[in-house]
Amino acid sequence: MTGQETPIHTLTKKTNVRYLILAILFITTVINYLDRSTLGIAAPVMKKDLVLDAVTLGFALSAFNWAYTFLQIPGGWLLDRFGARVVYGAGLFLWSLFTFFQGYVGGFITLFALRFVVGLAEAPSFPANSRITTMWFPQHERGSAVAIYNSAQYFGLAIFTPVLAWLLQNYGWHSIFYYTGAAGILLSFFWFKIVRDPKNHPGVNQAELDYIKQGGGLTDVGDKPKKVKWSHVRLLLTNRQMIGIYIAQFALNTIVWFFLTWFPTYLAQDKGMSMLKVGFIASIPYIAAFAGGIVGGYVSDLLLKSGKSLAVARKTPIITGFLLSSTIILANYTSSIAAIIVIMSVAFFAKGLAGLTWTLVGDMSPKELIGISGGIFNTFGNLAGIVIPILVGYILATTHSFSGALLFIGVILFIGALSYIFIVNKVERIELPEESAAEQNNSTIAI
Repeated sequence: MTGQETPIHTLTKKTNVRYLILAILFITTVINYLDRSTLGIAAPVMKKDLVLDAVTLGFALSAFNWAYTFLQIPGGWLLDRFGARVVYGAGLFLWSLFTFFQGYVGGFITLFALRFVVGLAEAPSFPANSRITTMWFPQHERGSAVAIYNSAQYFGLAIFTPVLAWLLQNYGWHSIFYYTGAAGILLSFFWFKIVRDPKNHPGVNQAELDYIKQGGGLTDVGDKPKKVKWSHVRLLLTNRQMIGIYIAQFALNTIVWFFLTWFPTYLAQDKGMSMLKVGFIASIPYIAAFAGGIVGGYVSDLLLKSGKSLAVARKTPIITGFLLSSTIILANYTSSIAAIIVIMSVAFFAKGLAGLTWTLVGDMSPKELIGISGGIFNTFGNLAGIVIPILVGYILATTHSFSGALLFIGVILFIGALSYIFIVNKVERIELPEESAAEQNNSTIAI
């Protein structure tokens, strides 16, 4: 072959294995969020059966997040150290198993403990999603890829919330945990069969690998696991851009955890709906959020392809989503069920738009530390999962109204928009400082 000839593999039609990987991420995220939401759906009935007051129920609803939040950084380290296939796959099996066991609980202590363990097992999930899409997708496709797996949570809740409500009404709250847990256990076997890193997947060809890499995908990020040092963590915690997205992610998750924990009770208790009706009505905002997520990813990639900067392409749908989500406050000023559902649907559609925040983890994190960077990002975001269930429980116990909770959520979402406007400036990858040989040899602090 002469120097002018094109290599054979560039003439080969590229495979599209990355779409199969994305499909598995989508299905896994559906299961992930079903398992998170089961207690929120069952709560109005379980509350009576297990004799739980509003504050105790709030603590039970938050148990998942105590473990999930504080295991984000260790979970991210495990991803960078052992890879997403093993860590995420094992987590999928374990959280599904302990979701299944929740069908047998008889009191608060057991319920809290099992929800806590589910949180432990799910901790690496979204950092793993971010790591996998960064490895498998070029930058100009990554917005849509992230939007698709991120929107899976709403797709699953929209489709299956009515099904779970039907199970609750006809077979009792135990059945919800049995079916969702069993589905995840089954999926874990398919996960280990299908998911690999790009370079190790038997179905991918060199043309697809070249396409991903030339577009900015990090196909070789798993080749040499990076020892994560405290200096790396300090860098991620003190960088202005990262601080901005951390603050905003906490704000964004306030509305998520209200919907996942207290929204069914809000409809049943505050608005007097039957549980079957709650199941159908609660699915409407999830459909809106799914649509918002897809639109946000499409718009971001379209802006990028049209020549806009990465900052404009990513931040435009995110900021728009934050501002529009804060309109959830308007639900306090109407008693019309139809108006409330419209307001909630608009707010959650906007949350879907803003859910593009996860693309910035892949776009901005040091390529060697995508797992732990995603873990820190998700730690801040899911502090809301601890605060919101308990705070709403206290507000409800004190005022016997959800008005204060909706006001708090709306204000925090507005702060999230301000964070992206004034704190997050450039969107570019952070580079780790190079170390001398002596520094590498003497560096003993690692996690």
